[in-house]
Amino acid sequence: MALHSASMASKLIFAPAGQEAHGQAGQFTKGVLTRSDLDQTSPIRQFHNWFATAQQSSLIPHPETCCLSTASLPSGRVSSRIVYLKELDAEGFVIYSNFGTSKKAMDLATNSWASLTFWWENLERQVRVEGQATRLTREESQKYFDTRVRGSRIGAWSSRQSQVLSPTKGDADRDGDDDGRKQLDKWVEETEKRFDGVENIPVPDFWGGLRIVPESVEFWQGRQNRLHDRFVYEKKNTTENVQEWSLERLSP
Repeated sequence: MALHSASMASKLIFAPAGQEAHGQAGQFTKGVLTRSDLDQTSPIRQFHNWFATAQQSSLIPHPETCCLSTASLPSGRVSSRIVYLKELDAEGFVIYSNFGTSKKAMDLATNSWASLTFWWENLERQVRVEGQATRLTREESQKYFDTRVRGSRIGAWSSRQSQVLSPTKGDADRDGDDDGRKQLDKWVEETEKRFDGVENIPVPDFWGGLRIVPESVEFWQGRQNRLHDRFVYEKKNTTENVQEWSLERLSP
């Protein structure tokens, strides 16, 4: 039931609630998180536990979906995009992308800090990761690249990610039926010819894995009245190559 007037001329959107144009947001009631529920020493193991729960629950279609945020220096301007987590190991969280012409590549060239945010709505859970980003080796990237369908490997070679695509000149331009897509299609065609008959396509130098090595990882469980349960692991100084983490509850 709408609780607010829809006639506020100055507001295009005001207090939306799901499918309702206006209303009160729903309550979070599906879970509780206490310190004893968490792995006491490793956010990596704790994330693996939560990820497995999300994956096996059938409630989260793509639990690997996350938001990668980067920031350019000296401006501090932040940019975010949805990506897929592809690997988790003892060192951190790995995604794959273009690191030649993309906005994220330009950001990371000036500032190696990055963050990932996972939102598993039907479990009312969120995970926030902050850390330093490092590129995987070409050999490591090749292993994942080989698992992709051929079309995606061709696409990785073809796209100049984030570069402006210009309409072709000539009849198509005059007819107005090309908004720049034909330039991309042409690059794909050129790549297909380049690798015609080649099954083992090499990973491009500008494409590959990015590992976010966490400095902090927060686990968030929704609770009623926005009094959520939040716990954060913070990296401590290591001794004798042993990684140690502090674990604290945060106020919502």
